[in-house]
Amino acid sequence: MGRVGVAEVGHAVPADERIHLRDQVLVLARRSTLRSLRQPGQVVFPLLFPLILLAVSASGLTAATRLPGFPTHSYLAFALAVPFLQGALFASINAGTDLAIDIESGFFNRLALTPLRAPALLAGEIGGQLLISGLGGAVYLLVGVAFGVHIAAGVLGAVVLLALAVLIGFAFASLGALIALWLGSAEAVQGFFPLLFVLVFLSSSNLPRNLISTQWFKFVATYNPVSYLIEGYRSLIISGWDGRALALAFGIAIGIAILALTGASRSLRTRLVRT
Repeated sequence: MGRVGVAEVGHAVPADERIHLRDQVLVLARRSTLRSLRQPGQVVFPLLFPLILLAVSASGLTAATRLPGFPTHSYLAFALAVPFLQGALFASINAGTDLAIDIESGFFNRLALTPLRAPALLAGEIGGQLLISGLGGAVYLLVGVAFGVHIAAGVLGAVVLLALAVLIGFAFASLGALIALWLGSAEAVQGFFPLLFVLVFLSSSNLPRNLISTQWFKFVATYNPVSYLIEGYRSLIISGWDGRALALAFGIAIGIAILALTGASRSLRTRLVRT
């Protein structure tokens, strides 16, 4: 049997409980995945909406490729990184909304009567979004290649690109879980989506930072971590193997995940209380 109290994240798990913890994660991840697949809006819209925006930007901003210093002759290749990040934003909202619904419906109160461990709850709730992030990344990549985008880093670079998509999706899903545990309301979680989406536009999503002429915009884009996540994707597509860009993208994604999971774990202690 599991412990009676909620285990703290980072607490050592005895060897005889590790399988139990793994089973809990798998059960909740399966529930999260099936719940996402049963809601077409959580799958279809995150796939189609970024592609529609990609088509609009690629057709309307092609003149930007004639700017001196623009890194590629194909604006589609330049813009292909953006759908990956937008898909991660949808992962954050979907994960947060599902978790908030569980709180509002009383599912958390029922979990309080079980020996469920807190890390299993977080990992399981977020797990369903990893599948969506991986699926979305594969779709964006295939669409780009189908329309003539060449992945400069090659086949291995495409694999790393998908791995980065899953990692960033996990980081933003963790952020969504944190927001849900803070607010406990699905509507409040969804209200954060415009704020998160603005971060994409106030980044290097449409132009390289060195070509942004408006000083306040360039300043914001330079200090906006979303710029470096996008540039990590973009480096594999346009430049090839750029160690600095990849280190920043992976490092920022891991940092977001750690901070979000730490905050979510602390908030979870007040949400999941056993009597």
